[in-house]
Amino acid sequence: MDQPARPQSPEGPAGRDPDGCLRLGGPEDDCIEMPAMKTHGHRHKRSMEATLPEAVLNPRNFIVTGRPQLSELVGHPELDFADYERRLALLQGLLQLIQQAYLGTSDSALIVLEGWDTAGKGGIVRRLGWALDPRSFKVYPIAAPDEHERAGHYLQRFWRHLPHKGQIVAFDRSWYGRVLVERVEGLATEAEWRRAYREINEFERVLIDAGVRLVKLFLHITAEEQVRRFRDRLINPVKRWKLSYEDFRNHARRTDYVPAIEDMMEQTGTKLAPWYLIPANNKPFSRVAVFRILAQELGTGVSLEPRPIDPKLFKEAKRVIGLSASDMRRSSRVADRKLTKHGPQIEQPV
Repeated sequence: MDQPARPQSPEGPAGRDPDGCLRLGGPEDDCIEMPAMKTHGHRHKRSMEATLPEAVLNPRNFIVTGRPQLSELVGHPELDFADYERRLALLQGLLQLIQQAYLGTSDSALIVLEGWDTAGKGGIVRRLGWALDPRSFKVYPIAAPDEHERAGHYLQRFWRHLPHKGQIVAFDRSWYGRVLVERVEGLATEAEWRRAYREINEFERVLIDAGVRLVKLFLHITAEEQVRRFRDRLINPVKRWKLSYEDFRNHARRTDYVPAIEDMMEQTGTKLAPWYLIPANNKPFSRVAVFRILAQELGTGVSLEPRPIDPKLFKEAKRVIGLSASDMRRSSRVADRKLTKHGPQIEQPV
């Protein structure tokens, strides 16, 4: 049975009110007054605006409740590049601690990345890969099913890639292809894709009941920004491999995809597995927003206290490199102060 959407905010479209209030699915009381912001320009250009307040990046602001209206999501904040680099480095460090805390435990996490073509999913995956140890962080780019996979249930091919205990897994696209591309392109009948909403909710409930932390993210960019990124990929030889004929065909059918995306979020955004809708015209902002969400979802209730050193290891380290217990305590305090002072706060176990 479908779970009700998370009751964090009144139902209503995500977007910017006429008075300039940024509304991304958060409570009305949490509306943030935002200055008008440009959506174009070189990505390394330093903004003259003040550093974005932390409240704008609060994960609650991006939770979808009810049915979103993508056409009204017009607030695309920009993040100063220096501020972006500082925030990203701190969040990458925090995710490293979370990954290390998962090791040897029953904790595991599954990140589902969806979004428009060129919305920045690959850039987020790369920056996760730069931070996390590949021995327990896995990425699976999901393409069209092959002949063997088409012969089975559409969810079957995802089971073998689910995270083991202690692992963090990211899907670059996912089983939501059933209610997106397969619906729009006529690869699934109406009865099949309508039934998929219930099947997906039940599938995700099974994962969550098994202890998997499931985070579902959708990166939204405007049609104009998508065209600009198409042009950039064509001009840049290093990026040209990313562009395909299907990207242009999907862009031409954007009006068909919009209701499919809105239906998907309305039907599968549950209390246990809500959708996060991130405005992604500005890549620095969307990356930091995603990392902030991941730190919150993956780290809440997880102890980030360093594990005690094995007495045998410490004894040998003291003999070989002269490291004392006081040296260890002093270094740990410095690192802890740095993270506490500059990093985002997540709920720790009592």
